[in-house]
Amino acid sequence: MNRPLVITDCDEVLMHMVVPFAQWVDEAHGVLFRMEDASFAGALKRKECGTPLEAGEVWPLLDGFFRHEMGRQYAVPGAMAAMAAIGAQADIVVLTNVGPEHQQARSEQLAALGLVAPVIGSRGGKGEPVRRLVEERAPSVAVFIDDLPRHHHSVAIEAPAVWRLHMVGEPAIADKIAPAPHAHARIDDWNAARDWILARLTENVPAPGSELV
Repeated sequence: MNRPLVITDCDEVLMHMVVPFAQWVDEAHGVLFRMEDASFAGALKRKECGTPLEAGEVWPLLDGFFRHEMGRQYAVPGAMAAMAAIGAQADIVVLTNVGPEHQQARSEQLAALGLVAPVIGSRGGKGEPVRRLVEERAPSVAVFIDDLPRHHHSVAIEAPAVWRLHMVGEPAIADKIAPAPHAHARIDDWNAARDWILARLTENVPAPGSELV
């Protein structure tokens, strides 16, 4: 029987991102990041006048951060210890939407913290890459972790037998993001999340996910 598989996002799950990103765009670009709801793009406003940035201005800032400022990021408390415990029982793959151009830098970032695992820099919904991973590896059971509800919906459609844990590890935005309706649980603390994931691995049964789609 193949080992279990845990597929995890990185930003706001393993690594803090919005707080160091907010510090950088303020210092370097005169842009304030104030998240008032679940909209990331709507949280970016020009410091001098308060007007929101245009949608086309957001990705270049994110790309600049991931290209030059990833060293500002730091681990979510408990994340690396939880990954070590989970890695003793399951294979781990990091599925992150930084895009393929930042995949290697993300891999090195996590390895420096002790997490040596395959990193996939994807774009768009995560359902399809999760489905491909499950088909390729045929794990005995699989768990998906992400902070964005849309990715849980995508995985629920493409790979409904995968357990889905909604986690927002950044307290500054956790209360702005409602629990994902297509996740099986919402846990924002890694001690509790580790125990929930390990329980799913021990039970070793597919998720009852199809009725959530």
